[in-house]
Amino acid sequence: MLQLSERDQAMLAGDLGRGAARAMRIVARTAHVMSAPNLIDIRSAHIDGCLYHGRASLDFVELFVEAGARVAVPTTLNVGSLDLIHPELYQGDRSVQSAAQRLMEAHLLLGCESSFTCAPYQLKNRPALGEQIAWAESNAIVFANSVLGARTSRYGDFLDLAAAITGRAPYAGLHVEENRAGRIVLRVADLVDRASRDVDFAALGLLVGKIAGAVVPVLTGLPADTTEDELKALGAAAASSGAVALFHAVGVTPEAPTLHAALQGRDPLRTVDVTLADLDHVRQTLNTGREGDELVAVALGTPHFSLAEFERLARMLDAYEGAPKVDFYINTSRYILWELGERGLARELQKRGIQIVVDTCTYITPVMKKLSGLVMTNSGKWASYAPANIGVTVAYGSMDECVRSAYAGKVRFHG
Repeated sequence: MLQLSERDQAMLAGDLGRGAARAMRIVARTAHVMSAPNLIDIRSAHIDGCLYHGRASLDFVELFVEAGARVAVPTTLNVGSLDLIHPELYQGDRSVQSAAQRLMEAHLLLGCESSFTCAPYQLKNRPALGEQIAWAESNAIVFANSVLGARTSRYGDFLDLAAAITGRAPYAGLHVEENRAGRIVLRVADLVDRASRDVDFAALGLLVGKIAGAVVPVLTGLPADTTEDELKALGAAAASSGAVALFHAVGVTPEAPTLHAALQGRDPLRTVDVTLADLDHVRQTLNTGREGDELVAVALGTPHFSLAEFERLARMLDAYEGAPKVDFYINTSRYILWELGERGLARELQKRGIQIVVDTCTYITPVMKKLSGLVMTNSGKWASYAPANIGVTVAYGSMDECVRSAYAGKVRFHG
């Protein structure tokens, strides 16, 4: 039976206001359904519900605003439906635009940070190893759990905001140590010498999600120099094709110094070998573009581009003259855009015809000028979701292949 603290009970009784009472009812009921013995304090929250899906999402948040509620812990916001810094990019219905902006601003009235990024782990203050948090947005969840070693279950719209307002979460799921044990082992072929490592990690993530589902997978064989951006791509794809909220990479992620530690001493349910041919097959299944096909755009930055990725892209662009022959979009956060501005890189990219999009993502909202035709990306998540969301077809390649193709105006794969 769920045990509530005196403060939990006071919130539930309305002693801390109508908004806190409503939020506690949601958290407590969820904890009961999850068979949690009690609630725990969280150190931060990340809210997915600022992406507009209809009137219900706006009504839910505005009820808390009207009740005078405020978040109790540092709270970041996931992408919304608009780029508020570049509102002219929005190509959709104006009534939807107005409601979407209202929803984003309502969260700010609750005390949330105007981050509007799917990659809150790229901000200055990110969770520490073992820290209890309540994060939504699938790629942020898997990154926080896996790469940072923080602890969050899979929080979704409404519950994430309720946790932020109460500062409490059910002690269940991946908040609990034993539930973080790996159960499936995937032995991965050596990726060290692959020229397409960025897209290989995304392809690996898609395969991991299909194999593992909601079970915690353990990967062996990842290169010792695996970067956070590669783990970001892996985790985002795994959360897209499955329900992966945590993976361990032996010798790479903090809770997996050894295979034995990642499995918490248990035997795995099964072991699967992943070959380079398997990764190439995943790439082919996502790719509807062929060598020489005409492109309408290139879209990078899903999840949001990091500073390191921008620097890598800038080096690639140095090999070309002028602007690409097709529209070239990069999604990132306001924080990274500010960093780019400080370094003068944002201006240089703009001169090269690169459109930087913040606050949202090109696969979920009508930002791109051409919403039909073939778009190239190196993101497994973008390639998985964009066809159904915005109606484009996808060419799937590495960042280098995306740049080469943008300047050719046609798909250009290596080899």
